Amino acid sequence: MIVGRIRGVERPPLAPLIPTENGVSLLLDCGANVDARPSMLVQFAKMGSVYMESVMGVKNPKVGIVNIGAEEEKGNALVKETFPLLKNCPEINFIGSVEARDIPAGVADVIVCEAFVGNVVLKMYEGVSSALLHQVKQGMMSTLRSKIGALLVKPALKKTLKSFDTSQYGGAPLLGLNGLVVKTHGSSKAVE
Repeated sequence: MIVGRIRGVERPPLAPLIPTENGVSLLLDCGANVDARPSMLVQFAKMGSVYMESVMGVKNPKVGIVNIGAEEEKGNALVKETFPLLKNCPEINFIGSVEARDIPAGVADVIVCEAFVGNVVLKMYEGVSSALLHQVKQGMMSTLRSKIGALLVKPALKKTLKSFDTSQYGGAPLLGLNGLVVKTHGSSKAVE
């Protein structure tokens, strides 16, 4: 069997789940389409909505487009052209622009962007979580009091930090194909 695009799909987006305060959000595209067109971003929004509803069980998923501000008139040419198309798309629950700082809060279930922006967001997520983990470990081991406190919070902290561990996800699906394709994460490790 040869895997190809589902009829009508312009390009398949790479769609990883990323941890948020509310659980997870789907970030697409994260690496497959650096030079996307507005029509492709609309398709990404539709595919992401279907994925979040049917795979993750999210009813009427909120869709946002990554932008440099909340206002409709902000953004680069791609975002400005795509915004009204998403706003007028009856198949999705479009909530408008999502700034990078709002992504971890989980304001949108589906976060749409072209691959360059998506990959930067994803790598920043990974870097910040790694730096934060390092600082937390240093702080918890700095004094006897903090070491005792670390023992008390260790189970809860371990569970929370697990959601940011790339080995828990391992890969991301390419949506819009007539078969299952999962791109594995380069820094993910095998879990036994």
